[in-house]
Amino acid sequence: SKLLNKEIEGALILDPEKVGEVSVKVAKILAPEREKLKLLPELEEVQKLALECTECGWCNRVCPNNKPMMEAVVAAGTGNFSNFEELYLNDVCYSCGRCEQECERELPLMSMLAKVGEKLAKDEKFNIRAGRGPVQDVEIRRVGAPLVLGDIPGVIAIVGCSNYPNGGKEVAEMAKEFLERNYIVVATGCGAMSIGEYRDEEGKTLYEQYSGEFDSRGLLNIGSCVSNAHISGACIKIANIFAKKPLEGNFEEIADYILNRVGACGVAWGAYSQKAAAIATGVNRWGIPVVVGPHGSKYRRLLLGRTDKKETWKIKDLRTGKIMDGEPAPEHLIYAAENMEEAIVMTAKLCIRPTDTGKGRQIKLNHYIDLYKRYYGILPPDIHLFVRNEKDIPITYKKDVKEILEEVGWEPREIPQEPSLMGMDGD
Repeated sequence: SKLLNKEIEGALILDPEKVGEVSVKVAKILAPEREKLKLLPELEEVQKLALECTECGWCNRVCPNNKPMMEAVVAAGTGNFSNFEELYLNDVCYSCGRCEQECERELPLMSMLAKVGEKLAKDEKFNIRAGRGPVQDVEIRRVGAPLVLGDIPGVIAIVGCSNYPNGGKEVAEMAKEFLERNYIVVATGCGAMSIGEYRDEEGKTLYEQYSGEFDSRGLLNIGSCVSNAHISGACIKIANIFAKKPLEGNFEEIADYILNRVGACGVAWGAYSQKAAAIATGVNRWGIPVVVGPHGSKYRRLLLGRTDKKETWKIKDLRTGKIMDGEPAPEHLIYAAENMEEAIVMTAKLCIRPTDTGKGRQIKLNHYIDLYKRYYGILPPDIHLFVRNEKDIPITYKKDVKEILEEVGWEPREIPQEPSLMGMDGD
């Protein structure tokens, strides 16, 4: 009775069976009182509350994504809830509550938003492929060689939380872009769910349009956010299966192999917690670059390369023991993009690897040039850094690329047979 009357803050019960019995009885007694706490305001009340807004603008100022919450509230005061609906759809507002915390009128903004979105939520139906778990060895054997040689442009891992700058639709659009270009796209956690919320003109999700195989144009839901280990595990398996790299006590050699041979790149577009940042850092240690969204810069850890320092891109050929000129491939390990377009271009570039065959490099550069030209309107100014010889130049852009190569005084360079950073001076 003391617990129910709130005379004490809690009770310590060490008997597990007694805990179960007491918790059920307490829950039943408190149910009528708790039911009142679950009620959202009616739409008429939302409109009435919205009229109390003083238009101070603090809700907009403190919003991490600068979303127009004040405008939505003002419009709701006139009976127009469309602005609220736009904030609700596609997780544009992810309900962090900062606006409500700062509101000088103490308006229940999150409850108001939830009420407007209540009907939309009931009508929302999405399809998502079940989380499948790790990539099997037999799948690795089928695609390992095309990945290392560059025939499959790369593996794009869409991971992280829902702290998106412009809603979850951008995540699906990024996945679609790479699927159409024959990349393998794997997803986990909130990223996998956001992909399932996107439908095309025919009402189909990407999961319905693309296969679930670990192969070119395959879209896989690996599982929850803690299933990210299966993605790095797939890269480790490639080193073990194709290069016969022993797994036990061999972290450095496997990471070196992945960095120089496996065209994989992570995209944590909605990094939300320190856990998400830690996951990005963890895969960096395996030689896998990650592109984060605008909020990712708040963690104050970016691992950026310097293309202007040519001497830092030296590489060793383990076959010959020769130190030779390398390339910024990958250029960065953690990179924060300001918008979706920049992220798409950078992700394509970060899949380039020193072991690409001539055909594989053509494929990757064709995607990089095409995307850069689409979003920036020009050819990438650093394209000469990734052309080892004329066989690397995509046929579609051969004339344009050659003009750039002539302007910068480009010369062909030797391609390492087994590139590595191990055994270098100062290593």
